[in-house]
Amino acid sequence: MSDAMWRKARRSNDMGGDCIELARLAQGVGLRDSKDPDGPKLTLTRNALAGLLEAARRA
Repeated sequence: MSDAMWRKARRSNDMGGDCIELARLAQGVGLRDSKDPDGPKLTLTRNALAGLLEAARRA
């Protein structure tokens, strides 16, 4: 994932909020904490990410 192009949500800002960054990967989508870019990263399939986002919207 070292060559991944990470993107933060357009609505996020530098006011200390909780933000994640996403990267398109050949095997799916990468997720990481924007405040800890060298920390752990997750890899999800696109379908798994869609399910995660849907569950978050319902919460």
